[in-house]
Amino acid sequence: MYKILRFFLFKLDAEKAHHFTLRLMNFIIKIPFAKYFLTKIYSIENKKLERNLFGLTFKNPVGLAAGLDKNAECIDAFAAVGFGFIEIGTVTPLPQDGNEQPRLFRLIEDKAIINRMGFNNGGMAAVKSNIVSSKQYAVKNKLTTHNSRITTIIGGNIGKNKNTPNENAVDDYIKCFNELYDVVDYFVVNVSSPNTPNLRALQEKEPLKKILFQLQEINQQKTKPKPILLKIAPDLTNEQLDDIIEIVFDTNLAGIVATNTTISRENLSTEKEKIDAIGNGGLSGKPLTKKSTEIIKYIAEKSEHKIPIIAVGGIMTADDAIEKLNAGASLVQLYTGFIYEGPSLIKEINIRILNFSKV
Repeated sequence: MYKILRFFLFKLDAEKAHHFTLRLMNFIIKIPFAKYFLTKIYSIENKKLERNLFGLTFKNPVGLAAGLDKNAECIDAFAAVGFGFIEIGTVTPLPQDGNEQPRLFRLIEDKAIINRMGFNNGGMAAVKSNIVSSKQYAVKNKLTTHNSRITTIIGGNIGKNKNTPNENAVDDYIKCFNELYDVVDYFVVNVSSPNTPNLRALQEKEPLKKILFQLQEINQQKTKPKPILLKIAPDLTNEQLDDIIEIVFDTNLAGIVATNTTISRENLSTEKEKIDAIGNGGLSGKPLTKKSTEIIKYIAEKSEHKIPIIAVGGIMTADDAIEKLNAGASLVQLYTGFIYEGPSLIKEINIRILNFSKV
């Protein structure tokens, strides 16, 4: 069914197709019994799929990566098609339009996407309002009844506004943390997007420690501190990864999300002229599969498997997901794989995990 829909979606401009899909999902989920049928088709309820991590219980290890539901507009629909957790954002304190269009491009020959969205989102207040109005939030806070024993975990991916200078970036992260604290289950600090000018400079040791130490100081003053994770780029050297591992331990972070999109354009089948015409942006999808897995394996081994890892990057098949888990990840997230393969990929991964656990 999704292949037919994808045929028509891929006839549209990539960003228009994205917004159309979100509107369509929101429309469908409001149809009587639609949620029931979506859940029956795509979702698997099995205790063997549950994962306990960061003090949270994930009903299955397959999540939606940040970037698809930036404004938390489709939480209920994404939960219905089987995601065990949903990461919204990247969220900034103030609303921003992001970079100029066009800024989202498909590389169909490579099963990849290039984006330079630039943290386009409605701002932290609007995102919080959307979360609060979702049924998932109502169920989690016992404002309504629900027949599922475990609700879908919601993560908040936070960043800085484009016009905020790096020396003041920590203020933006703190604002987002405080605003979303009551409505998300965990946080991801995003300093690794290639689409906000100079953002990746915050991955350097000193500025990164400044942000994380201050966030943790505020976090530990809360009655129930929330897990804080760091999302890293796939373009880091081993020396930089060593610094990241050290910082994670020093700041007592809950874990790492590996990896964001890459600025590399190596080994692509798409014509070079088309790549050059697209220009800058982060590349995701199949070309990132191997690199992302290598980084996960490096972090897992270097940290002696003491740092929990959420794997994202090039998970296009169930085998890709198993490969990430074997490399040292505890959970996986989909973005480009979901766009190319649809919600059936979630079910396929969960079935593969169930079968794999029996071996």
